[in-house]
Amino acid sequence: MSTSAASVNLEDVPSESLMSELLRRMRCSSKPDKRVILIGPPGSGKGTQSPIIKDEYCLCHLATGDMLRAAVAAKTPLGIKAKEAMDKGELVSDDLVVGIIDEALKKPSCQKGFILDGFPRTVVQAEKLDVMLQNRGTKVDKVLNFAIDDAILEERITGRWIHPASGRSYHTKFAPPKVPGIDDITGEPLIQRKDDTAAVLKSRLEAFHRQTAPVIDYYAKKGNVVNLPAEKPPQTVTTEVKKALS
Repeated sequence: MSTSAASVNLEDVPSESLMSELLRRMRCSSKPDKRVILIGPPGSGKGTQSPIIKDEYCLCHLATGDMLRAAVAAKTPLGIKAKEAMDKGELVSDDLVVGIIDEALKKPSCQKGFILDGFPRTVVQAEKLDVMLQNRGTKVDKVLNFAIDDAILEERITGRWIHPASGRSYHTKFAPPKVPGIDDITGEPLIQRKDDTAAVLKSRLEAFHRQTAPVIDYYAKKGNVVNLPAEKPPQTVTTEVKKALS
């Protein structure tokens, strides 16, 4: 019995939870396998669409940053290696990250496939990922490119204001507070996140285009890139995602 199964005694899991998980697995059993990569700059809507894709197609969502932290916390062999690199202030090697993805794919939740977000960021990472998947007898099915103009992103991101205590968010153009700079409910002042300024966004976008444009080209040559109109409303993007994955 695996440690995770041992640590969760099924007798102690509420019947509703067991039943709903069983029904979910039965519903998922007829779904086709899918391995999907999401690529897009900050603010392009990947975070809005990924939970929808995950539920619709019964995929596991692999966010490499979270996975690295989890592996370090669980002190897995790969996690120990990753921690050594982090403690020295070094970047965790591509091979280690691909190894951690490989480990994750053994989980039952990844049986139908996965969504990868934030990886691969470079062509070398894409090549290493392909080799690992090939060894498992699978490959990337679709790369969803959240294509959006930088100027639209700037308007989206620099207009965001947050009420820090509750996490409520506003947007100067799309969802303004009743009084500028003030939370509707508490009357407390709103703040802007440090990352949501034009200067920070500009440098993040430059890095994104420099690193990731070649990755899109790499997958485009394999014929599995779908360009999504990420400037459109979320419901429209969801429709396009489902079309791309059907």
